[in-house]
Amino acid sequence: MAAFVRQLASQVERLISRLFKGEGGEGPDAFLEAPRTEKLLERGEGGGLRYGVGAMQGWRAAMEDAHAAQPQLPGGLAAWAFFAVYDGHAGPTVARFCARHLLGEVVAGEAFAGEPEAPEAVKEAVRQGFLRIDRRMQGLARTEGWEPAGSTAVAVLVSPRHLYFINLGDSRALLCRAGRWAFSTEDHKPSRPRERERIENAGGSVTLQRLNGSLAVSRALGDFGYKAVAWRGPTEQLVSPEPEVHALARCPAEDEFLLLACDGVWDAFDTKGLCAFARSRLLLSGDPLAVCEQVLDAGLHKGSRDNMTCVVVCFPAAPGVSQPALQRERELDAYLERRVAELYGELQEEGAASLVAIFRCLASEVNPSLPPGGGLASKRAVVTEAYERLRRSGEAQASGSRASGAPC
Repeated sequence: MAAFVRQLASQVERLISRLFKGEGGEGPDAFLEAPRTEKLLERGEGGGLRYGVGAMQGWRAAMEDAHAAQPQLPGGLAAWAFFAVYDGHAGPTVARFCARHLLGEVVAGEAFAGEPEAPEAVKEAVRQGFLRIDRRMQGLARTEGWEPAGSTAVAVLVSPRHLYFINLGDSRALLCRAGRWAFSTEDHKPSRPRERERIENAGGSVTLQRLNGSLAVSRALGDFGYKAVAWRGPTEQLVSPEPEVHALARCPAEDEFLLLACDGVWDAFDTKGLCAFARSRLLLSGDPLAVCEQVLDAGLHKGSRDNMTCVVVCFPAAPGVSQPALQRERELDAYLERRVAELYGELQEEGAASLVAIFRCLASEVNPSLPPGGGLASKRAVVTEAYERLRRSGEAQASGSRASGAPC
C-alpha cells in the first residue's frame, strides 16, 4: 500500500508539472496547438569520448533549453571534458548565458591549476563557480533589464580519474556502468526535507509540492525574485544557486555512457527505464546521436509536454552494434506490422479502424519484446507506417471499385 501511495503521489506531481512550470501558473498560451518536432542535433568526439545532443521544442510555445558540450577543454585541461543541460523557465536568458559562461567560472578555481587532482578541491571550485555566475547574472539582470527568468543545470565534468556529477534543480544525469544503471543525480524539489527547511527558514512555504505554490524547483540559477533578502547569504535564500556535486572514480573497463536530460525527458521516463532504453538503442546503432533522437521521439509519444534536451556521452567501453539485438528488433517490427494488419481487418469490419484504436489494442497486450523503458511509444513510427499503408491501400481499392462501377 505504501508503494502504491508513493506512486500515486509521483503521478499527481508529474501531472501538475505538465500543466504549469516555472514562475506562476501558465495559461493556454504557454502551449502550441501541435508540437514542434524539428530537432536541433549535434555530434562530436574528442579525448576518447563520443557524444550526441538532441533538442526539441515540443508542445511549449518557446524553446528555453540550452546546452554545452566540450569533449576536450582548452589549454592545460585537454584531458578533461564538460557536458551540461540548462533548462530555462520564464524565459531562456539565464539558460543561454550559463551555456556560454558557466564553465569558465568553474575552471577559474585554483583546483584546476595543476596536479595532482584533488576531488574535494574540484567540488568546491564547482560550487564557487556557480555562486559567482549567479552573482554576475544578478548584476546584469538589474542593469540590462533581464526577464525574471531562471534555469536548472545538470552537468558532468569528466577528468582522467573522476566523473563529477553536478546538479542544480530537476534536470538529471545518469551513468551506465557494466550494462546497468550505476548512479544518477537527485532532483531538488521543494518537498525534500532539507529543501523545505531552508525555504521555511527564509520565510517561504511549500504548497502542492511547489515553492510558495509557484516554483517547481528549490535550487536554480537566476530566479532573483526569490533571492531578495539582503541579510541572507546566497545559499539561505528561498531558491539556492548552490549545486550538489558528487565525485565518482572512473572505471574505464566498465563505464559505458552518460546521459543528461532536462525534466521534459524525465516527465516521460524513470531513471532506470531511460538507462535501459538508451542502452538498447546503442546496441542497434552504436551512435549516441541516434539514441538522443529516439529518446526525444519516445518522450513526446509517452506524453511529455515540455521542451526536451538529451545528451548522450559514450566512453570507449560503450556497447556497439549487436547482430542479435538487430535481429530481435527486426522480428519485433515484423510482428507489429502483422498485428496491425490483423487489428485493422478486425476493426474495419466493425467500422472502427483508426490509428488510435489500433494503439489502444496494442497497448492492452503484453509484449515483453518491446524496448525496455520505451515500450510501445518508442515503436510508434512502425505502427503508424503500417497503419497508413493499409489505409492508403483500402482507399485505393475503394476508388478503383467506384471507377469501375462496381458496388462499394
